[in-house]
Amino acid sequence: MGLVRVLFSLLNNPRVIEKLSESRPIRRAAQVAAYALTKAQIAGRDASERLARPGPGPGGDRLWRLRDTFMRELKDGWRDASRKIKK
Repeated sequence: MGLVRVLFSLLNNPRVIEKLSESRPIRRAAQVAAYALTKAQIAGRDASERLARPGPGPGGDRLWRLRDTFMRELKDGWRDASRKIKK
């Protein structure tokens, strides 16, 4: 219990946060997180573009409905996530 209180007080100290942000491991972790987020966005965009392309064959209407639903859900999720980040 005491350890949690000490960690909480340290992580709420602006000077400690600034020192940590200047450290090599924290900077590297931020770079890796940004890289992973960017790769996920690119992969999602590529997947949605592949679904958006009309294709020959049976079930074309179902693919268009799937694409529309996927795009709508993706946009709604993105909008909700950006609202949560702003708060």
